[in-house]
Amino acid sequence: MIRSVFKGSGSALPARAVSNDELARLVDTSDEWIRERTGISNRYLAGEGETTGTLATEAARAALADAGIAASEIDLIVLATATPDCTFPATATQVQAALGCTGGAAFDVAAVCTGFLYALATADSMLRTGLATCALVIGAETFSRILDWEDRTTCVLFGDGAGAFVLRAEDVPEDGPGVLATRLHADGSHRDLLYVDGGPSSTGTVGKLRMRGREVFRHAVTNLAEVLEEVLKASGFSAVDIDWVVPHQANLRILDATARKLGLPAEKVVVTVDRHANTSAASVPLAFDVARRDGRIAAGDLVMLEAMGGGFTWGASLMRV
Repeated sequence: MIRSVFKGSGSALPARAVSNDELARLVDTSDEWIRERTGISNRYLAGEGETTGTLATEAARAALADAGIAASEIDLIVLATATPDCTFPATATQVQAALGCTGGAAFDVAAVCTGFLYALATADSMLRTGLATCALVIGAETFSRILDWEDRTTCVLFGDGAGAFVLRAEDVPEDGPGVLATRLHADGSHRDLLYVDGGPSSTGTVGKLRMRGREVFRHAVTNLAEVLEEVLKASGFSAVDIDWVVPHQANLRILDATARKLGLPAEKVVVTVDRHANTSAASVPLAFDVARRDGRIAAGDLVMLEAMGGGFTWGASLMRV
């Protein structure tokens, strides 16, 4: 059967690391306050010359090198972001031009923190149906550019970064590698719980991020547990079969609560929120790449990816590496 087979990953972070203590000198907060509520101790913030596009390009180049695949072989780039370099053209096309692989399809998807899973599902569908043969799937964000730095309840939560996968359409046996099952959801009725208060059509401005954290937490734990069960049912596996869960890195409390609800041991959950904070669409591929490069995720492992973000959007995908 034709599947989208994982071939390599890469990631990128801005040059500037910002600790909780440094952040406490800018806003009314403290290292203890942030750690206790979120598990975050550090994040990376984009500086001059660093954009969503430059970070995405760096992550893409690292993924191509990891896969041993030339940029010229890429005929599809799907880039998930809520913070594009400009309204148009799509940031994906800027990455395509930087890599020198023009000619194939390249476009952005916007599903905020679930964006990478939406991008992965889109690329998977195009690869399996023959619309593309080799794809770059990227999640990249510069959320620092849309934060209200006077709102300590939100500005401490986010960071900037990028992560990328290379996928190739290959004919594999039923027990072989590839993307096995994906489920995606959205519920726009919860828009006011997590949103940006601006946009080209509404205000003509970029706007700032606004969030009602307690309500988001409650929906996140319930929705993520349900979608993980959906993917397991669709794939025929159970929670005990999973080698690793790579969740969206929003908040350590959400990660812990979701794992408990599914009966997953904490040691199977990849956690990077402490060092990267919430990098929105970049968080899943960034965390995955960290776990691959430190030797935790290996070929043959069964890996569950999951995320929830503003909209609300949420989803999960099971993949055999």
